[in-house]
Amino acid sequence: MQTGYYNGRLFIAGDISTDISQSVGTWDFYREMDTYRVSPDNNENRDLFTAMYQVINQANNIIAATPDVADATDAVKNQSLGEAYFARGLAFFDAAMYWGGLPGVYGSLGISLPLEPAREAVTLPRASIQETWDQIEADLQQAVSLLPETGAPARITKAAARGMLARMYLYLKEYGQASDFATQVINDSKFKLLDDYTVVFTGKLSTESIFEMQFDNADQSAIRTWYIPTSSGGRGDLAAHDEFYNTIPDDDERKKLYAYDSNAKFYYPTKYSKAGNIDNIHVLRLAEMYLIRAEADYLAGKGDPLADVNTIRTRANLAPLAAISSVDDILNERKVEFAFEGQRWYDLVRTGKALAVLAAVPRTNAPGAPATLADANRQVFPIPSVELNANPNAIQNDAYK
Repeated sequence: MQTGYYNGRLFIAGDISTDISQSVGTWDFYREMDTYRVSPDNNENRDLFTAMYQVINQANNIIAATPDVADATDAVKNQSLGEAYFARGLAFFDAAMYWGGLPGVYGSLGISLPLEPAREAVTLPRASIQETWDQIEADLQQAVSLLPETGAPARITKAAARGMLARMYLYLKEYGQASDFATQVINDSKFKLLDDYTVVFTGKLSTESIFEMQFDNADQSAIRTWYIPTSSGGRGDLAAHDEFYNTIPDDDERKKLYAYDSNAKFYYPTKYSKAGNIDNIHVLRLAEMYLIRAEADYLAGKGDPLADVNTIRTRANLAPLAAISSVDDILNERKVEFAFEGQRWYDLVRTGKALAVLAAVPRTNAPGAPATLADANRQVFPIPSVELNANPNAIQNDAYK
């Protein structure tokens, strides 16, 4: 899968505009995201868009060519096709969240949905939001039907497709489906929460990992560079918000994955700290399935969401909750559990909380006042200028016209 996408760029974009992460350096393009001043010419926004559509085109080529490979067995063909449908569905999902919208939540248009291989610029119009999410669902369901049950988390399996369907159905407020798919993954004997949260990140391909992007010395991720300070060999342009860090209880095991830079006077995450930029990137892990099921069941008024939340809290060395007072208890658990894994922006937007939570977040690079997300139309990013210039059928999102 194209490394300019899940090499860290997606996670940074998903956190930098929220209340957990901030720009503290000189890279203008993340500063724009941090302060809700993203322009259609923003390089990071452009490169993420380009990388996602490269993945989509690669998947389309595989889907078109695989049936005609004469010397491949049906099992090999099915796995290849299943991986391609998953990759396309995942890229459509992420693109929809960044540049499209969610049915009944926000956005006026979906994204363009190329389904055939392209050798030149694609000039498709943007689909409707409903058509977009129907295609995401179709691709992920097709992936479930084709992928193998078995396999290491470095490869896509049925469990990964089920996990993405659980996430998708939660976002679409189809809570029964979200809970059912999350339960299928939780009940899969291949997966188990680690007793030590830190080992999820200090190691690789643990029993908690459902699908994990692999990086090594020859194929490096980039996320460490941005968060690790210059004194430790990184760029140090991004940091945790002090306010967020200080809300994490001292006895929470997850707080161990932060450090303080005495020179810059910022806290920063150490989830990605392997020398040489060889940290893997978790696309899906088991803890998310517990919290998806907890949220879906709580909002549907069924199941035992308290037990699922407390499974995650207990692993983090926190006292179990006596009761869930509101869905915010679950969302706050997600905030800490998945910090710097690119989920916070999605969570705020899909739950309709973005404008309230991000009304006045203190930011180092917001001159004169805290940065404020005041325009609901900025809950999606701008279609890049390069796409508008290449595709006469492309339509810019309202806030950026």
